[in-house]
Amino acid sequence: MGEITLVRHGQANSAATTEADYDRLSDLGHAQATLLGEWMRDHDRPFDLVLSGTLRRQRETVSRMGYADAATDARLNEIAYYDLTHEMTALNGTERTSPEDFVTHFPATLTAWRQGQIGSAETYDTFRSRVAEVMAMAAQPGRRVLCVTSGGIIAQAISDVLGLDIPQMARIALPIMNTSVHRIQIADHGPLLTCYNGAPHLDTAARADQRTYY
Repeated sequence: MGEITLVRHGQANSAATTEADYDRLSDLGHAQATLLGEWMRDHDRPFDLVLSGTLRRQRETVSRMGYADAATDARLNEIAYYDLTHEMTALNGTERTSPEDFVTHFPATLTAWRQGQIGSAETYDTFRSRVAEVMAMAAQPGRRVLCVTSGGIIAQAISDVLGLDIPQMARIALPIMNTSVHRIQIADHGPLLTCYNGAPHLDTAARADQRTYY
């Protein structure tokens, strides 16, 4: 069997209001990624292939984990959520007021995106297709593949395995921690989700304050 390990990037600039401003790790994000890399070297088996998206926060994370020579694949890049949020505001005047309203705003935004009411340079169908494509590429029998990516990609990949639609996908996406670990086993009868939102590198009382969601 093969295995895909998905890792969300470390904490980024959570005070940002644009895609560009968000796309860099905080000091804590760098520390989270370093701790995860150390944990993997001590407790995990080597990977046959290491990939990250091309976004700065993803590349900084994989480098801090100790994989500075990782290949990049733009299909692992996050949804342009800030852009979609701005379009939602223009469409109906609704705004995100805090990270806590993500659980309602996220499914509403994705639904409007799927229905073509809002749209960025990428359509919803194109987003879903690229996630499916990169997961199919990573599903290599007998090989272990690490993908350092973002929460929206992880939530979509898991939703595809479990057959979930947008409302359930939002509930998958909301609790995903920075530098969390998710594993999909590649079996003969199809992919199996074997780990969701693990953070063994932060699983001590002393590191409780280093667990973040945004």
